[in-house]
Amino acid sequence: MPEGLIVKALSGYYYVKPATAQGGATDGAKEAYVQCRGRGIFKKRGESPLVGDRVIYSPTENGEGTVDEILPRETELIRPPIANAKLAVLLFSLREPDLNLQLLDKFLVHIEHAGLQALICLTKEDLLEEDGAEEMPEIISQVKALYESIGYDVIVTSSVTGMGTEDVKSRLAGEISVFSGQSGVGKSSLLNAMLGLSLETSEISLRLGRGRHTTRHVELIELENGGYVADTPGFSQLDFLELGVEELSSCFREFANYAEECKFRGCSHLHEPGCKVREAADRGDIAASRYAHYVQFHEEMKDKKRRY
Repeated sequence: MPEGLIVKALSGYYYVKPATAQGGATDGAKEAYVQCRGRGIFKKRGESPLVGDRVIYSPTENGEGTVDEILPRETELIRPPIANAKLAVLLFSLREPDLNLQLLDKFLVHIEHAGLQALICLTKEDLLEEDGAEEMPEIISQVKALYESIGYDVIVTSSVTGMGTEDVKSRLAGEISVFSGQSGVGKSSLLNAMLGLSLETSEISLRLGRGRHTTRHVELIELENGGYVADTPGFSQLDFLELGVEELSSCFREFANYAEECKFRGCSHLHEPGCKVREAADRGDIAASRYAHYVQFHEEMKDKKRRY
């Protein structure tokens, strides 16, 4: 039976691109999709095919098909629901809405827990020039220096001027990538500028400080360089229900070397004596904002655990 890749899930149907038709977008790419239903066995097992799944399917007489088997997944995200993504492109705007480092760190926790690589894109650089904000270039430099010192790549972009769009595009080659971030940061605009698409965008509500959700379902957009981009619904918040509190510190990658030297095994890095992570934070070797966010997330997770 043939293998394929689920590129869209909508209204109970899975749109599968046969393996023989993969390897770069073509004018006939949409005709190559096979509209499939999932076998009932998936529901009995409590499983569900996801966009990004590599599957075995069987064609039916009416030109459609049935998904018979889900091949082993390399990664799996709950929100957005997508399998086998390797790279998470996290878009955070410099203006409208203003840069939110706490939310950025929360996204990074989820990405680290999921085992994906992360690329941080600071969007809407063009709005800084309109505002004439002299202090913002310094903030950009500080943010870049902070996250690059931790090991993350940071690209400053503008869908208006084209700044950084080719750099982002080159990172997407040959992989399934997820674009995520706070709603209204310009995700669809950047994809449009980068790929020549016409995804729906919306203006920011200045009163609310956030955008309306313009993306309705998860769909893989095929690129000419062999990559796929998941255009996913924007988020305004994330919770930690799928993450154990004891796993949190491992999602702050700069903690790792210090945590190995902590006096107590299973150190929470909050109040224990001999905690090397806290000592590093006190010295400034770990950024104050990152440690503060770790403490906030730890408390948030404990509160949720008490409620649930």
